[in-house]
Amino acid sequence: MSETTESPANMTRPIPSPAVTIESQPFWEAAKEGRFLIKRCTACDRPFWYPRAVCPFCLSSETEWVESKGEGVIYTYSVMHRSPSGPYAIGYVTLDEGPAVLTNFVDVAPDGLSIGMRVKVRFQETEGGGPPAPVFGPA
Repeated sequence: MSETTESPANMTRPIPSPAVTIESQPFWEAAKEGRFLIKRCTACDRPFWYPRAVCPFCLSSETEWVESKGEGVIYTYSVMHRSPSGPYAIGYVTLDEGPAVLTNFVDVAPDGLSIGMRVKVRFQETEGGGPPAPVFGPA
């Protein structure tokens, strides 16, 4: 007789409170409002992630915060089955604007993910009362 285990309907896991710095504060303030910001270089006009002061493409310090729709497709993912909080998945989402974001996946069963699946940003509470963290779930 084989033993089966059921997958949780919706994966989730606790997320530690992020370190909010002077440089990242606009991102976390927007997250509290449910807005997802990325950086864009005004010199070469390319959006990028993770947010930082210097453009990773042309090394210009002429960057600005722009609001992203927070939508994209799963580029790759991995499901972690051995966790005290139950299975969870992390991976990369390629945003419609172009940058790839390393993220947690939520609101989907472990076997419900697929490469190329459309996803949308959501914000999840963090431990310790910090600002909400961006996570992605089915669009």
